[in-house]
Amino acid sequence: VVGGQDARVGTWPWSVSLQVRHGRGFFAHVCGGVLISESSVLTAAHCVTGRTDPSSWRAVLGAHDLQKYVKHATKRKIRSITVHPEFDRELLQNDIALFDLAPAVHFSARIQPICLPPAHVHPHVENGTRCFITGWGRTAEKGTTSAVLKEAEVEIIPHSICSRSSAYGILVNHNMICAGTQSGGTDTCQGDSGGPLACYHPSTHRYYLIGIASFGVGCGRQTFPGVYVRVSRYSLWI
Repeated sequence: VVGGQDARVGTWPWSVSLQVRHGRGFFAHVCGGVLISESSVLTAAHCVTGRTDPSSWRAVLGAHDLQKYVKHATKRKIRSITVHPEFDRELLQNDIALFDLAPAVHFSARIQPICLPPAHVHPHVENGTRCFITGWGRTAEKGTTSAVLKEAEVEIIPHSICSRSSAYGILVNHNMICAGTQSGGTDTCQGDSGGPLACYHPSTHRYYLIGIASFGVGCGRQTFPGVYVRVSRYSLWI
């Protein structure tokens, strides 16, 4: 996350680190994920490209500092990976996948699922809604990843602005949602893909998963906010 700060421990209990095995049992963080039930983690489909074997992955839940697994952190094997059947790797359309954990996790103070948005609701239009991104990815466009979970507040960027020809043009469709800041400088970056764009819904006192980090041009550039999978469009598939 670019332009963010260290999250407080336990603030984002649905944040998952999805890790790939390198060599002899050494796992490295590759993408973020979002816990939506005892055994289901949503992520970006492009994270899985070329790495479709579930046995090469693991999920780490309830973690804060990936270099210091505390007793709260839980590791899970992956039973199966389901990529959206219409995922387009070139255009990054339908960039969503589901990891099935084996065995299921027990919810605790640090491991909780996020709410999925009802298909008809756009929680970000409610007054007082605040949206946040979280991840262990790079903290600058060409920088290094973060061992500690980072968070940043962002605003939803209207489709009309994000799809301007000077921005993403026709690359961005209504199955996507853009988020960042008007002046740039706050964004998801490499290693944050698959992680949540979570918006707080004041009337229900809950966070909803509005987006899944998908792609962008650079990180934190003013005319190129982060692009996220619009989760409400995928309720039936999920």
